[in-house]
Amino acid sequence: MSLPEFDFHAPEGVDQACRMLSDYGAGARIFAGGTDLMLDMRRKRISPEHVISIAAIEELKRLDFAPGMLKIGGCVTVARIVKSKEIALKWGALCAGAKALGSCLVRNLATVGGNIVSARPAADLPPSLMVYSASLVLKKTTGERIVSMDDFFTGTGTTVMAADEILTEIRLAEPPPHSGAGYINLGIRNACDINILNVASHIVLDRPGGVINDARIVMGCVAPTHVRALAAEKLLMGEKPSEALFERAGEAAMKASSPRGSAYSRASAEYKKDMVKELTMRTLGIALKEASGSRS
Repeated sequence: MSLPEFDFHAPEGVDQACRMLSDYGAGARIFAGGTDLMLDMRRKRISPEHVISIAAIEELKRLDFAPGMLKIGGCVTVARIVKSKEIALKWGALCAGAKALGSCLVRNLATVGGNIVSARPAADLPPSLMVYSASLVLKKTTGERIVSMDDFFTGTGTTVMAADEILTEIRLAEPPPHSGAGYINLGIRNACDINILNVASHIVLDRPGGVINDARIVMGCVAPTHVRALAAEKLLMGEKPSEALFERAGEAAMKASSPRGSAYSRASAEYKKDMVKELTMRTLGIALKEASGSRS
């Protein structure tokens, strides 16, 4: 399919990109990696009059390992996340989510920011970012604001972003000692597939072999937005990790999910709910293994 006609713009910096987005209004779209935008344009889902490319803006391609904080530019590619030894060491679930996204070719183009702002419930990166309590920097001509990812998604394909805002940075605090996280996605194929379900879990122990001080569980493909399993998190708090405890948490997460089954989703609602329990248990197991050994 051919693309609709549009004017292409390549601003030299974020401020210029924000001005263009403000000037052109609803007729403009941001281009970063283009893996979602080009597909939507070819399928005639959208026909923007102006395409504003931010792919070459250097400040949006930075990976900054500041003391106690990881800052990911909105245009950092998913492939860079996969290849980063520093991220694998401290934010292993994020690395796992990045590895699960598409194929090598897709990861070389797709950006972290793009995977977030597309607001697709099946996206690989949001669950693992959310269990690390990530926040997003949104910028426009009049200034910038910081939004927790817990509050970012409002529905399938919709977010709290204003039409003239650009996602410039993703921020993650360094995980505390004795913590760990896991991410698993479920699909029909191993690559280039839309997830049937994905789950990420994160726990913090008070000490090696101790009780759980903090927990976060995030589910994808079970609602119009990514969902935290709050009842399951609460159940884990103050308890010593065990297989039985993780099974109870999986059951609580299953009850908190409300997936829809259809031919498009390639799975029944009943199957998805069963797998929520299973993936919750598995990701908690990965998190416990990491919390018990990889960081002290």
